Amino acid sequence: MSAMRIYTRVVERGSLSAAARDLNLGQPTVSERIERLERHLGVRLLDRTTRSVRTTDAGSLFYERAKYALEAADEAQAVVSSIDGALRGTFRIAAPHGLGEVTLPPLLLKFQRLHPELAIDLTLNDRFVEPVVEGVDVSIRIGTISDGNFIARRIGAVRRMLLASPDYLARCPAPLSPRDLVAHPFIRIAGMAPDNRLRLTGPDGGVTEAPIRTTWRVNHWKPLLDALLAGAGIGALHTTVCAGDVTAGRLIPILPQYRLQPLDVHAIYPAAPHTLMKTKAFLDLVASHADELLDPGHLAPS
Repeated sequence: MSAMRIYTRVVERGSLSAAARDLNLGQPTVSERIERLERHLGVRLLDRTTRSVRTTDAGSLFYERAKYALEAADEAQAVVSSIDGALRGTFRIAAPHGLGEVTLPPLLLKFQRLHPELAIDLTLNDRFVEPVVEGVDVSIRIGTISDGNFIARRIGAVRRMLLASPDYLARCPAPLSPRDLVAHPFIRIAGMAPDNRLRLTGPDGGVTEAPIRTTWRVNHWKPLLDALLAGAGIGALHTTVCAGDVTAGRLIPILPQYRLQPLDVHAIYPAAPHTLMKTKAFLDLVASHADELLDPGHLAPS
C-alpha cells in the first residue's frame, strides 16, 4: 500500500522530485520504491526522462486500480477510526494566501477544537491545482475554476473594495467618477485588470469600464496593503484582508457607489464514491461559518 501511494503521487505530480517533496521523502527513496514495485509486478510502470515521467499502458491501468484501492482503504480506515464519533488522522487543506493567512486559521482552530484527534496540514498557494494532484482533502479556491476530476461546492463570494489611505487622499483628492481613476497611481494584484481597465458596476446596475494607470503590480496581497497604507495610490483588496484597516479608518473606500465584480469561492475535493467523514465535517463547518471566512467585519458593500 505504501508503494502504491508513492506511485500514485508520482503519476499525479508528473515527476519523482515533486512526489518526493509532497511525501517528505528523498527522491532516491521514491525512485527505489517505484523500481521495487515494478519488479514485484513484473512490468514497467513508468517511462522516465531527465525532466518528467510518463505512464506506460500497464502503468495507466495500474494507476486507476491503485487509486481506487487507496480510496477504499482510506474510507475503511476512516469508518473504523471514527466508530466512536471521533475523527482521527490528518486533514490536508490548501487555500489562497488571502484567506489562508487571515480568516481561515480561526476556522481551522475551531475545527480542531471540535475534533482534537485530527491533525491539520495547511498549504497556502494562489494557483489552481486539482485536489488529487495537490494531495489534499479540500482545496479552497477564489475565482473561476476549470473542469476536472473533482467535486466543487460553492461557499459564497468575496467582495473587493477600491481603497486609499487618508494620507494619500489629503494629497490627491479622491476621484469623483470612474474616469477620474486614470489620473491616480493604481496598485493591483497580478491577474487583475491586465488590460488596465476596471469593470465597475454602477448604482444603476450598468457596467462601466474605467482606465487605470498601474504603477505597482504584486502577486501577494500583503505588499499591496502595505503600499496602500503608505499612501502610494489607489488599489483594490478583498474585504477578507482589509476589513480591520477600513474599520479603523486607516483605509478609505473609493467610489463606494461603484462595485467590483465579486469573486466566487469554492471548496473542491476529490471525486469519490463516498466523501470522507473529515471532509464532510469540514464542509459543514464552512457552510455554517461562511461569513466569518469570506466577509469579516461585514463591511458595507463597496
